[in-house]
Amino acid sequence: MRRWFLFCYFIVILTSAYSQKTPTRPNILICISDDQSFPHTSAYGTDWVNTPGFDRVAREGILFMNAYTPNAKCSPSRSCIITGRNSWQLEEAANHVPFFPEKYVTYAEALKEAGYRTGYTGKGWAPGDPGTMNGQRRELLGSNYSALKTTPPAKYISGTDYSANFEAFLEGNNGDEPFCFWYGGHEPHRRYEYGAGINKAGKKLTDIDDVFEFWPDNDTVRTDILDYAFEIEYFDQHLVRILEILEDQGQLENTIVVVTSDNGMPFPRVKGQSYEHSNHLPLAIMWKNGISDPGRSYDPFVSFTDFAPTFLDAAGVNGEHYGMQPMEGNSLVPVFQNRSDPNQRDFMVIGKERHDLGRPEDTGYPIRGIVQDSHLYLINYKPNRWPAGNPETGYMNTDGSPTKTMILNERRLKDQSLYWQWNFGKRDGEELYDLARDPDCVHDLSGQDSYQPLKEKLKSLLLRELREEGDPRVFGNGDIFEEYNYSEERNRHFYERFIRGDDIKAGWINPSDIEKQSINERP
Repeated sequence: MRRWFLFCYFIVILTSAYSQKTPTRPNILICISDDQSFPHTSAYGTDWVNTPGFDRVAREGILFMNAYTPNAKCSPSRSCIITGRNSWQLEEAANHVPFFPEKYVTYAEALKEAGYRTGYTGKGWAPGDPGTMNGQRRELLGSNYSALKTTPPAKYISGTDYSANFEAFLEGNNGDEPFCFWYGGHEPHRRYEYGAGINKAGKKLTDIDDVFEFWPDNDTVRTDILDYAFEIEYFDQHLVRILEILEDQGQLENTIVVVTSDNGMPFPRVKGQSYEHSNHLPLAIMWKNGISDPGRSYDPFVSFTDFAPTFLDAAGVNGEHYGMQPMEGNSLVPVFQNRSDPNQRDFMVIGKERHDLGRPEDTGYPIRGIVQDSHLYLINYKPNRWPAGNPETGYMNTDGSPTKTMILNERRLKDQSLYWQWNFGKRDGEELYDLARDPDCVHDLSGQDSYQPLKEKLKSLLLRELREEGDPRVFGNGDIFEEYNYSEERNRHFYERFIRGDDIKAGWINPSDIEKQSINERP
């Protein structure tokens, strides 16, 4: 009897020790809004937007102060997230509306092979064609859970019931199977119901304490901003419900919850560009079982390429074992544990290739840039091109909006071109900004003699980093990005067909924004 007791005791001790060495793999939930700039959450102190869901994640986790996407447009930004690589390391996935290359396995695909259940609701990796793998259409993020609908509070807001679809996804879980889920809100992407922020949320024009310097400060622009805030709040309402669902099911403690956006707000000179408000994005992460000292903020740079290695590290999964290419990003697990991080960044590299339509021969506006010590340095590789798209097709790398139309009309009707120049005019080959004094990036320092040493230092560091990453642009082969086809045939050769008079339209462009007269013929 004594021997039997000792045997049972020994088994209990071994089982306990084994369970301590093999903790339950965490669930992973990434919640990503569509077109939201830093610092537009109440956790960052923005008074005209109320985001209790984001604020809770920050309060019970970590609030990141310097999170950047390498490329401020939907498809390429999301490509960076799911692969852990910078956009210029992803061949055609550097572009907007691309074919996703077969060679790049995503973190969700790797986790699925490793035993995770994967899915998404709303907007996943898009727009573009994910292609096929082994004869099957790829699910870059898992199965789509978007069937359940709701009545949205304003016109143009998506009818997808994000939180209900997430709950439906959870109902399919088997036992202890961990999950990896992507909540992709369509908000605050354009279009907006004009005046919804005021008429439906009770916001006031005076709530906004500051309008970016490169826009006129008037009622139209302020109303547009409040409509943007209204849609951020709708995204956040579903986040609140999703957190409650996890809590009710006892799964919140062991779920990594990431809340962020894909690129900056859908306004002129922000989304699709490479300035501070374009690439600097909100980020909060909660993981009750894995984050030490919750409620703190983190100041060093974080890249969107860091998400994939973080998820894989936390899950104990070797991505390369499942076919992933080597990742440029670094795991944030040391940050979670509040210990020294040997991979902590002291600069952030950004850039872009071809975004939207509307230029001759389907060309883009290639940029590379670097942020370090509160300065932003940019190289515009094709300064002879229009940075926001050609005037005669409607500046198609800027979504249609009241703000956009007002700026264009100020030049057309009032002969006031300062705002037009900032938002749509051509730029020099290099730009340099002091972000501490000029976060709106309107005072270019690149031509001042006193800033030449700093400019050359940043340029040298940028080019060295891009060479190490194998960027075709710095090896003289950058035009390869313009040879890749749009995945949607209707987008190909848009400029030539439009000029020829074909009946083609782009739904995100207001017809009134098209320049009927050549911009070069104007005074």
